[in-house]
Amino acid sequence: MELNSGDTAWMLISSAIVLFMTPGLAFFYGGMVRAKNVLGMIMQNFFVIGIVTLVWSLVGFSLAFGEGNGFWGGFHFSALQNLSSGDGAIPYVVFVAFQMMFAIITPALITGSIADRMKFSAFAVFVTLWSLLVYSPIAHWVWAANGWLFKRGAMDFAGGTVVHANAGIAAIVLALVLGKRVGWPKGDFRPHNVPFVLLGTGILWVGWFGFNAGSALAANKLAGLALLNTQIATGVAILGWLAVERLRDGKATTLGAASGAVAGLVAITPACGFVSPMGSIAVGGIAGVVCALATSIKGKVGIDDSLDVGAVHLVGGVLGALLTGLFATVDTNSAGKDGVFYGGPWSVFGEQALAVGATLGYSAVVTLLIALAIKYTIGLRMSDEDQVTGMDEALHGETAYRYSSIGGGGTLTSSVTPVKVPEEAQA
Repeated sequence: MELNSGDTAWMLISSAIVLFMTPGLAFFYGGMVRAKNVLGMIMQNFFVIGIVTLVWSLVGFSLAFGEGNGFWGGFHFSALQNLSSGDGAIPYVVFVAFQMMFAIITPALITGSIADRMKFSAFAVFVTLWSLLVYSPIAHWVWAANGWLFKRGAMDFAGGTVVHANAGIAAIVLALVLGKRVGWPKGDFRPHNVPFVLLGTGILWVGWFGFNAGSALAANKLAGLALLNTQIATGVAILGWLAVERLRDGKATTLGAASGAVAGLVAITPACGFVSPMGSIAVGGIAGVVCALATSIKGKVGIDDSLDVGAVHLVGGVLGALLTGLFATVDTNSAGKDGVFYGGPWSVFGEQALAVGATLGYSAVVTLLIALAIKYTIGLRMSDEDQVTGMDEALHGETAYRYSSIGGGGTLTSSVTPVKVPEEAQA
């Protein structure tokens, strides 16, 4: 197939803005934590960019998209060798780069559930192992041409199972193994900087157009529909989330608007290239309402999922994957299937449910094994004293706000030795 320069340009742009999503996520999460932990949160996300880039280049891509069997890709593309054989309308190296950005943001999503209390050394080991043992195999199952779920007909256009349900269940498991933050739930754990959250949401939203529309792998009508569906679902999800807040709590919040947007983005991710614009309204509306209601679950069951990764990414990802089995239509994508509501058989929904179940089961078990192995070797959790001090100073020796304390229940101490003023000057 001859190289298409327009498709190649679109995929290069998509790759760049998908990478930008991870710094956006850092601000989204960073604004939600207390002031003493904001740099620790941002640092985790930037570290993920570094380590996953290396791991993906050495062996991760090969495990995900190699020529192995239905369950793993093998080592054919290790160290990014033998890539020229995959050149088509876009160079295969561009596809490698595009998929690298997905591999980066997926473990970064997990950081929201472990905020304020995971040792940095443990986090580094966890992300490395999880990327290799969890993300790459599941990506192979769902997206590789010989993946067992792909061959069964599972529809996941841009990562409802591979990215969001996968990261969401891993986040819950890791939060359970880590245990609750010191003082949770009675302490003051309010976000310290809601404008940061909104800034991060905006970056994520724009990046998501590359995430979803870029998954068409071409600058074509399908990419346009995926982008349009993404926008529609996200806007409707905001309305759904705010309606729940208004009815339940009496007030709609800016934090709720940001969370609703992300819930809509998550839910439409697997469906964006398979449903119609009207279908995207249903997906967004359902996601906004259900994910907002799901945020109350963690308090009732006592799981300290710090920033509601489970309620947004686990619930939203599962919803999106299952709703694809209901609302998909071949009028949008001839390579897909008609869902149940468009005359398709219930087996279409069944394949979506199988993909969700396989993803959740495998990710939960392997995440648990990785977390326990780290816990009983180098240890997972920061000491109570370090948690009180905050991740920024305790782990990284720095503070985001050096000269003043900022709300959200956190107090800061300066890492700079104060200048002593002579007594006569004080007078």
